[in-house]
Amino acid sequence: MRRFPHLVRFSDPILFQELTMADVAFVVTMIGVFALVALIAKGVAKL
Repeated sequence: MRRFPHLVRFSDPILFQELTMADVAFVVTMIGVFALVALIAKGVAKL
């Protein structure tokens, strides 16, 4: 789910950095959500 992968070809460093930061933020958010779901699942399993 990468946004505008064809724009990276223009090798604009600022745009490339923005896309990279967006990807990093997306990955960190997904890891956070996954960890939260895992914790909830653990809590439910203990009940």
